[in-house]
Amino acid sequence: MDNLNNFTFKIIPNFLTNEEVKLIKDYCIFGHKNNKQSFDTVQNDNGDTYFYKDPLMQSLLINKKHIMEKTVGIDLNETYSFWRCYTWGAELKEHRDRPSCEISATVFIDSDGTDWPIYMGDTPINLNIGDAVAYRGCDLKHKRDEFKGDYHIQAFLHYVDKNGKYAEHKGDQLHENIAR
Repeated sequence: MDNLNNFTFKIIPNFLTNEEVKLIKDYCIFGHKNNKQSFDTVQNDNGDTYFYKDPLMQSLLINKKHIMEKTVGIDLNETYSFWRCYTWGAELKEHRDRPSCEISATVFIDSDGTDWPIYMGDTPINLNIGDAVAYRGCDLKHKRDEFKGDYHIQAFLHYVDKNGKYAEHKGDQLHENIAR
């Protein structure tokens, strides 16, 4: 495969099948409603539900790797996944990701219908449920403005170039206790 020179970000329509969306949506809603300990108090003051290396999302990370490799044009290693249920007032401040997130996908699982674009640089992107946007997490600044809805569920899948400068981050062992 080639290198990342010509890749910044790309929308992947229908990244998830309808059956996958239904399963993952129900799983996340159940997980959010029954969450007693996995709250983000660092990124958002409102303590949104999030789970780092959740077994279902780790399976998604592995099973969607071939789509990500085809999209970016290089061989990848999985690092980690997490999913989050954003709630009213959540914000994703503009940032670049850490080395374990060299190539990332944000996957739209479900919401209350409130539009909430993710900005890749200055480009706002509104995904449909089941779509993903793949992007260079370490290089491309990305953000979301303050959320004005009830809930918005996203899964995040992170990879590194198998032969690249961040290859040692495979499995995210270097940052096992950090969910970013």
